[in-house]
Amino acid sequence: TWHLKKIPQIVSERTFSLDSPKFEAKTKLELNSVCGIECQRKLPVPSLSDLKDLLSYETVFENGTRTLTEVNVLGLVLDPAGNTTTQRSLRKKRQIYGTDSRFSIYDKRFMTNFPFNTAVKISTGCSGILVSPKHVLTAAHCLHNGKDYVKGSKRLRVGLMKTKSRGEGRKRKDGMPSFQWTRVKSTHIPKGWFKGVSGDIALDYDYAVLELKRPHKRKYMELGISPTIKMMPGSMIHFSGFDNDRSGQLVYRFCSISDESNDLFYQYCDAEPGSTGSGVYLRLKEPNKKKWKRKIIAVYSGHQWVDVNGEQQDYNVAVRITPLKYAQICFWIHGNDENCTQG
Repeated sequence: TWHLKKIPQIVSERTFSLDSPKFEAKTKLELNSVCGIECQRKLPVPSLSDLKDLLSYETVFENGTRTLTEVNVLGLVLDPAGNTTTQRSLRKKRQIYGTDSRFSIYDKRFMTNFPFNTAVKISTGCSGILVSPKHVLTAAHCLHNGKDYVKGSKRLRVGLMKTKSRGEGRKRKDGMPSFQWTRVKSTHIPKGWFKGVSGDIALDYDYAVLELKRPHKRKYMELGISPTIKMMPGSMIHFSGFDNDRSGQLVYRFCSISDESNDLFYQYCDAEPGSTGSGVYLRLKEPNKKKWKRKIIAVYSGHQWVDVNGEQQDYNVAVRITPLKYAQICFWIHGNDENCTQG
């Protein structure tokens, strides 16, 4: 079952105007030189002032203007254990691990119904997930390379799957979704993602929220706080996205998690670039209810190469929605923290 947690509060303190971004970075769907498992184990626990800095955020608006909002964190109990990962043997593998266990969703009844209808395509080549009538959660590196915003993020659009309109059927291959593209009004990215703040790119803050110009009328998926591996049923996670090697198809997969740190899940779900930014979800029982509910507990960050004991090793990684990140994303969605007190 979900464990209810009292959520820390994130409140905005000051907002400054910044120069408009250049929008000149190249989109990179696979990241190198990131802080991996070994590196995570050595990281010190961030202090409260560090967290205020890391959770401050930039907002870019449709007209190219940009602001920086400094935040304060209230009601946080710091974990003295640090960025511990569970010591497990990590297998040396590839993006498709052994038998490809991904499923392409062809049936329109599935594709346009919950939970598959919550998957969206981002115009920079990534995936995302609907988290409110107007908001999409995705990976920060789909929009920003740590130094500048990527070229395609200036006129960012989100593609929602739709059933084909009349007369379109003959032109398109059966089973391929068509998209209804919506402009993005604003984008929020945590400061922890930017290279100047985190030194090497730390994946802990590889998430972003897009606000759509107009609301969609679809069912979206709620945010949850990621449990530890021990608390997961079969330690199974699920996500759907638009993998590059299956052009135009919605691809679903599920797998177990191999390792975790305070902020990341390491897993071997089969995935190719394009599915980056997908919402990773779980089905758990709601407390005191018989109902099971799917909730987003992480953002799929993609396939990573990292240095482990002087050797290049690879794994797939997802950014966990911790109580702090839940508070921040919830604040971005609602504009206040009243709806964000229980995770």
